This record gives sequence, structure tokens and C-alpha cells, in this order.
Amino acid sequence: MKFHYQNRFLVVALAFAALMPTLLSAQSTNDHEQKVREAAAQSVKAGKVFDAIMKTPDKAIPKELLAHAKAIAVFPEVIKAAFFVGGEGGRGVVSRRTHTGWSDPVFFRAGGGSFGPQVGASATDIVLLFMNDEAVGGLMKDKFELGAEAAVAGGPVGRNASAGTDALMQAEILSYSRSRGLFAGVNLKGVVIRPEDDLNLAVYDRSGRELLDKGEQDRNNTAVDLSSFSETVSRYAATADAD
Repeated sequence: MKFHYQNRFLVVALAFAALMPTLLSAQSTNDHEQKVREAAAQSVKAGKVFDAIMKTPDKAIPKELLAHAKAIAVFPEVIKAAFFVGGEGGRGVVSRRTHTGWSDPVFFRAGGGSFGPQVGASATDIVLLFMNDEAVGGLMKDKFELGAEAAVAGGPVGRNASAGTDALMQAEILSYSRSRGLFAGVNLKGVVIRPEDDLNLAVYDRSGRELLDKGEQDRNNTAVDLSSFSETVSRYAATADAD
């Protein structure tokens, strides 16, 4: 009888071992698909935020700044308190200007630092304009601290060409926030930005650093549309370039 149970246990163990590769493969596939869906959702959310901001021209980002920006980042619905706990305050996307247009989104996280007095405790949208190649180069590091590694300033809003020109000349990065419907320049200091490479690798099979360095991406998953954010940026940047 003891020998019979040992044989049964052995059969079950062998069957389980044979199934393990299939189970692990299925789990890996599910994880990958989940990350791709998360990436697509991030792009859509960031695109909606940027579109809503730019639809109010009297309080939007000046067109002359968009015309000169080398890259644009949007971190939707950042919770202020989260920046001070664990460094996982917000998820966002970055699109870089290339010779063929604006790149598909590269995925980033932001945390730490201070929002400044303009931002309340509610969920806040953060927008960053990278005004030169050196500022964009900071994003290719493992982590990039605003204010420490690049000059960052609250950006001007509305139809104010002189304010836009001054900001363009003085800052490498222009920062904005939108909270409770109010959109304004904000001084972000000590905020650390780092690539969210589990999403970048799932979508493009490349790290954030590789993607920004290349400027253009080849997706390894074409079933999900990731272009919502870059298309929105392209629409407004094209108008700015034409003016």
C-alpha cells in the first residue's frame, strides 16, 4: 500500500513539473499584456490632460514655448502626499521631438521633492517642457533630479510673448501644474524622475534611456494603440510651429 501511494505521488509530481513551463508562460503572457494595457492607458490619460490644458488658450502654455520645446512630459493625477512617501508619487509619459515628428510615449515615474505653494493637496497634473538637448539628456539617466541637474522654473501661461521669451532664455525645464482646474507655472525642486522600464520593456523591448537616445521607437506589440499622447502633442506643436 505504501508503495502504491508513493507511485501516485510520483505521478502527480511529474505531471505538475510537466505543466510548470506552460503555467509560467501563461502567467508571463498575462503580466506582459497587463503592462501593455497600462502603458496605453497612461498615454490616453496624458493626452487628455494636455488637450484640456491647451484648449484654454488664454491660460495655456504659450505657443512660442511649444515651438521650441525638445520634449514634453505629462504626469496626470499626481497625489501630492505620495511624493513624500516612498517616492512613487506619479506616473507619466515623455514624448521627444524628432526629425519626423513627436515620438511615441516613453514611460516614467516621478517622486520626492516639493511642489511649491501653488499646488493643493488634491490630485494634480504636472507638465514639464524640456527646452534643450541637455535637459532631455538628463532623462536618459537612471534618475534625474529637477533643480539639481538642470535649471527648472515655473513656466508662463497665456498669450504673453515676452514672458515666454524670458522663460525660454533662462530655464532648461519649464514646469506647470493643474489642480482643481487652475493651471499655472510651479516651482518643482528635488523631484526625481526615473524611467518606468517595466512598461518600456513590455511595449518596446527597450529601456527608457535607449528609447530617448534613439528618438524613435519600434513597438514589439502593435495590437494596442499607444499614440494618443504623441498625436495630441503633435497637433498643438504643429500649430505653434506654423505661427
